[in-house]
Amino acid sequence: MDAESKKKILLIEDDEFLSEILSRRLQESGFEIRLVKTATDGLALLKQEKIDLILLDLILPGMNGFEFLKEIQNSAPKITNSPVIVLSNLGQEEEINRAKQLGARDYLVKAHYTTKEIIEKIREFLI
Repeated sequence: MDAESKKKILLIEDDEFLSEILSRRLQESGFEIRLVKTATDGLALLKQEKIDLILLDLILPGMNGFEFLKEIQNSAPKITNSPVIVLSNLGQEEEINRAKQLGARDYLVKAHYTTKEIIEKIREFLI
């Protein structure tokens, strides 16, 4: 993949270990990664760069993932139309439904997916 065709992924994740592994694997798979640890930083970055897909944790310092989804959904003009995949340890049906009602295109429970499976899901949205 040449630099021009690299898809840009915004990873909003405050877990140091997971973000390191996921970033590395995504880069190895040919994606360009923007990594931030807070939803507030994610919003700021979205206002500066075109992002192709957002991977979003829900439990974050300060603004949580649900508030982030609400913010991008209610912004006028819309901050982004990029698909959002929630990647969280929260797996209750209530949280999954809430995230999807707020615009998340998919919801992956961290413990149920390998990094390889996460990358396959991302590719489904970017092809």
